[in-house]
Amino acid sequence: MGSGGQQPLIDFAWHRLDRLPFRRLFLVGLLGCVCSFPVWADERPAPKSLWQTVLTPPAVDQPATPRRLWVLRDREIALDLPLLQVLKDPGARPHPRISIELFDGTNHELDIASTVSRSNDTAIIRGTFKPPSKGDFTFVVNGNLLVGTMQLGDRLYKTEHIANGRLRLLEIDSEKMPPD
Repeated sequence: MGSGGQQPLIDFAWHRLDRLPFRRLFLVGLLGCVCSFPVWADERPAPKSLWQTVLTPPAVDQPATPRRLWVLRDREIALDLPLLQVLKDPGARPHPRISIELFDGTNHELDIASTVSRSNDTAIIRGTFKPPSKGDFTFVVNGNLLVGTMQLGDRLYKTEHIANGRLRLLEIDSEKMPPD
């Protein structure tokens, strides 16, 4: 039987489908779901924050750290370790959207230009901030530690290792900072 034998079968099936409103509605709904997936795939997820502020109670037993004149503001931060692993992997392209929050309550999205990975679990990540932010950053990641410098407009920020994997974010007064 050729293609002519299949046509009456298709006409019969379509005629039955046309006579039952529920099946027609089901078909329209099914096609609507299938056709709408490409629209959902174009939406990009919100950026993930590379770090969060750590709220630490004041230590009673530890002496206060002397205030450095070149530090305008500082706070302790904790890294998102799974995101850090993706960030330092040069083969992980495209990177997920990653942002950082400094001291202004605004998230600044990273535009990663290069990731150079070393055999000793160290990576150097360089890039700029996506508009509307203007500036650049350099991060050195070793294991689960991130030490970096961020220039955002005329402001300078650094991260430093405190102890036992703990990090601190600093806003620096570059005019008062002693040379390295």
